[in-house]
Amino acid sequence: MFLNNEALNNKAFWEEHGYRLPKYDRDAMVAKTVENPTWLHFGAGNIFKAFQADACQRLLDAGLCETGIIAAERREKKSEVNDNLTVKVTLKADGAVEKAVVGSIAEKVYLYGNEARLREIFENPSLQMVSFTITEKGYALYDAKGEYLPDVAADLAGSPETAKTYMGKLTALLCARYRKNKAPLAMVSMDNCSHNGDKLKASTRGCASASASPGR
Repeated sequence: MFLNNEALNNKAFWEEHGYRLPKYDRDAMVAKTVENPTWLHFGAGNIFKAFQADACQRLLDAGLCETGIIAAERREKKSEVNDNLTVKVTLKADGAVEKAVVGSIAEKVYLYGNEARLREIFENPSLQMVSFTITEKGYALYDAKGEYLPDVAADLAGSPETAKTYMGKLTALLCARYRKNKAPLAMVSMDNCSHNGDKLKASTRGCASASASPGR
């Protein structure tokens, strides 16, 4: 059976095969999230799907929140036909297997191709948190010689709207939010690297400072 909204309607099939299913009204959750997003996550890989997306699903199941996650990836994949559903399979220490269909991802946007939608999300005051699992290199601005990486240098030489790197685009989006409404926003790195929050802070401030310097 394919994993999509239509297949999920056959709850008996999934439950007979031992899957934990979303307990909330997914259509309502998606509609609320798209209109008033609260959580945007960059880097929607397997770690994100297994941990952050599942954690959000548990909150939704318990009625502790009404909106899910908007997941941001670099580029759209032609194979994505699963209505943003994913499967989590966990092997426990005692050998037991826990299976779940995770439906907390309400929408996917793409760093390249969805610039207008990303800006709309960032400018919405309902947005409360932006989180990241983009690997340590996603925050890098400099090479081993302490010089700007070529892509970063190109971003800083242009306008914020034409930025191509993760940190360049992120800084431009934060700038757009500040200009729109100055609404507060939590920026949370969830990457497994030392001082992850400091790296995120240094990179965004580095891009902002360089872009604001004379001659840029």
